Amino acid sequence: MSDTDNKQQVIDPMMLSALVCPKTRTALIYDTDKQELISKKSGLAFPIRQGVPIMLIEEAREL
Repeated sequence: MSDTDNKQQVIDPMMLSALVCPKTRTALIYDTDKQELISKKSGLAFPIRQGVPIMLIEEAREL
């Protein structure tokens, strides 16, 4: 594993402001520690893999 694999990815604020929860169409909260985008309204956390948000409901984990 390289040094870049160990570092947390940073999401572009412009991209984050454009993303919404696919279930509720509400804003998301970026959890840098868990590398997830959180939708409080739907109770789902969407993973970020290699810097790419995975915005599929079936890939999200329940909070």
